[in-house]
Amino acid sequence: MSAPRSRSVGSDAITPAQALAFVERHGIVLEAARRGAVPSLADAVAGEMLAGNWWAHAHGKRIFAATRAVREARDVLVCRRVDGKVSFVHARLWPSLVRLAGRFPRERLARLRDVHGDDGRHRVEEVPFPDWVDAATLAAGRRLDEGAACAALAGLPEASA
Repeated sequence: MSAPRSRSVGSDAITPAQALAFVERHGIVLEAARRGAVPSLADAVAGEMLAGNWWAHAHGKRIFAATRAVREARDVLVCRRVDGKVSFVHARLWPSLVRLAGRFPRERLARLRDVHGDDGRHRVEEVPFPDWVDAATLAAGRRLDEGAACAALAGLPEASA
């Protein structure tokens, strides 16, 4: 079954800019999992809904490159916002997250960072919420109307809880 066209980046090799544009357009995107209306970057890069692990998919290298580009972007929060799955949240939604932070488990708003040690080992470092949030975003979130914040996050699990 093919992914809806609006979600697809395409089956040609995509650029990091296209992967970032996908996240910006949707606001919140899952890295690979699929949950309700939240799109999956892996599905979009593959051009279809993936079954199972994407590492074995024909476009696995493209998916990996796209997810790494998004994980390294300054205007994308990598967290476990949606059902504990790796989620990409574009900076335009950060004030809404700040405004509604009390509705979400705190650990779901921690920033995840890939850290590569000198020994070659890879680990994930978590920066707790709100330590990763800059002063301007905190202020914008505090000024934001609760209804507007809910509307920005509409359709996401726990957004209107």
